[in-house]
Amino acid sequence: MLQLHQRFIQSAKRFPNRIAVYDKATMQDYSYSKMLIASLILKEHIGKIRGKYIGILLPTGVGAMLTILGTLMNGKIPVMINYATGAIDNCIYAREKCQFRSIITSKKLLEKLGLNPIDHMVFVEDILAGVTLRAKLKAALISKLPFWVLKDMVHHGDISEISAILFTSGSEKEPKAVQLSHRNILHNVNAFPSMIHLDENDVFASILPMFHVFGLTVDFWLPVTIGASMLTYPSPLEYRTVCDYVRDYKVTFIAATPAFFYGYLQKSQTGDFATVKIAIAGADKLPDKVYEGYLKKHNLIVLEGYGTTETSPVIATCYPGNHKPGSVGKPIPNTQVRILDINTDKILGPNKEGKILVKGDLVMEGYLHDIEQTSFRIRNGWYDTGDIGLIDEDGYLFHKGRLKRFVKVGGEMVSLVKVEEHLTELLPNDVICCVVDVPNPTKGADVVAAVANGDFDMHKILKKLKKDLPSIAIPKQFYVIEDIPMMASGKVNFREVEKIVRDKIQKKKD
Repeated sequence: MLQLHQRFIQSAKRFPNRIAVYDKATMQDYSYSKMLIASLILKEHIGKIRGKYIGILLPTGVGAMLTILGTLMNGKIPVMINYATGAIDNCIYAREKCQFRSIITSKKLLEKLGLNPIDHMVFVEDILAGVTLRAKLKAALISKLPFWVLKDMVHHGDISEISAILFTSGSEKEPKAVQLSHRNILHNVNAFPSMIHLDENDVFASILPMFHVFGLTVDFWLPVTIGASMLTYPSPLEYRTVCDYVRDYKVTFIAATPAFFYGYLQKSQTGDFATVKIAIAGADKLPDKVYEGYLKKHNLIVLEGYGTTETSPVIATCYPGNHKPGSVGKPIPNTQVRILDINTDKILGPNKEGKILVKGDLVMEGYLHDIEQTSFRIRNGWYDTGDIGLIDEDGYLFHKGRLKRFVKVGGEMVSLVKVEEHLTELLPNDVICCVVDVPNPTKGADVVAAVANGDFDMHKILKKLKKDLPSIAIPKQFYVIEDIPMMASGKVNFREVEKIVRDKIQKKKD
């Protein structure tokens, strides 16, 4: 079976003149043939960098895509580094965890972030400046060779080889280095077209960061292996701009987090999503008001999917003709999912809530340099997601939240996600909320809420909550945090929220 970069070459040979990337950061379009030539040029430069692992600190766009391709063509492994928050700290952490030195980045990115470079950074601007006419002509000539020759001129190995190192979000604990093989990502890439009709005529809104598995697989490897076009923009948070591009470039496929979809809903105009055939939300629970908002404003069903970094990422998804509101869909082809009792590990039947376990080629090869955590998470091929859910009688999976987002209050289990859902429905549209727990010496924990602003009647909200939730689940206090910390993926940074809330509690005591 072909490795990922060989699949790209296959697409480039099949659709040489098709636009591969509409890169809105550089305002340039790249055909598949141009992408192939550029990746072959980069291959030569990256081949001179010592070491097995190459750090990549680049925003979503053609530069990041070409760097990944050039790295894999050399048989090296790209280590995708988060640039959105704490970029330099993330570089240092990645180096220590993966034991490498060189990081490919951009001077423009560092300038924009207001950061000084650190040692062993290699700049794409310097690589491009060093490309000679001879190198361009050589790459152009090589790119004309037949596919069966070209695929063997680049690195070719087994699909069990690692294709990327990604880091878990760190929203709950220290990030782990996830090793995803070609087999893992190909499992997702091959499954999608068998569920959803996708081909070279589609246009993907490739707006998610590529250090996030959702962005890497669904916004890059999926379109590039079928020969589709990608509209790239480095900032998914610029909601109005993204909506304009979705409309102007006639995007047909968009995947994003619920937080991003909510932003696009608020800033979009009727007609902006007229060409979108598939809209999939993942990484978090999709609020009803966002789902209903798209139906009303754009006559578009935002489908839910579910996955993890460790599963490349998609485990299950809804898709047209196979959709049950409230569920995250059925497991994708060649994927096994089962539900286990939280306490006994007994396999549960339909509609019974428990731990979600997954088996299949989508499951990671393991955490790099962390045998203990790998063996804790993967047993007999089954990956323990750390999530809670159930499978109904029709085979649809319902995700109920992270096990870590269930808390014991007075001996009873309370779902913080469920409290958030009820609270979100009651709060004004412009108020973002997050529910966390804080220690209580007698009850074990208290449920508290953090809100992005205080422009609402707290007593009125609490009164309504009491009708829907047991008393132990009602937030005991509301804390106003003007900017609720978010991860680059659009998820709430729960570690930071908890820290802020606990600091506020401590200040009250002092």
